[in-house]
Amino acid sequence: MQARNVLILPGWQSSGPKHWQSLWEQRFGYRRVEQHEWMKPLRGDWIARLEDMLLSCDEPAVLVAHSLGCILTAAWAAHSRNTQRVKAALLVAPGDVERPEMREQLRSWSPIELRTLPFPSVLVASRDDPFCAFERARLFAHAWHSQFMDYGASGHINADSGLASWPEGHVLLQDLMKD
Repeated sequence: MQARNVLILPGWQSSGPKHWQSLWEQRFGYRRVEQHEWMKPLRGDWIARLEDMLLSCDEPAVLVAHSLGCILTAAWAAHSRNTQRVKAALLVAPGDVERPEMREQLRSWSPIELRTLPFPSVLVASRDDPFCAFERARLFAHAWHSQFMDYGASGHINADSGLASWPEGHVLLQDLMKD
């Protein structure tokens, strides 16, 4: 699989330079799905941008989603006619946009799509994620028919979690790329 067909889907406000997604992008040549508006994201705009990027791939892509990127993946899959353009998805630390403190800031993202994803996926969740309760992440994995991985107490599985380039996560991605 060509690196250009691995698409990085950051969450709200994008992923900073020390985030494992950014490090993977630099090291392996994966492509970030750049959004027009990172601070006030609109679900429809993000879905359209993901669709455009998938149509530019020359083979089915593997999605690497973090936080709001996971919610984007589910929303896109529920509405796109091009789901066959995704081979698999790595979903890490989904952000629960239905939490009361998030609804006001991310209005267009509710309700969260809970339909089965039409491609294989692995959802990695942390027991102490400040943006999604562990049981909610498990519910998402069940609804999406994702393989669920308990990553222990790892915060939001981001740069603040001290994962650096997160080699364990890259092994999960490589497994999804093979299947």
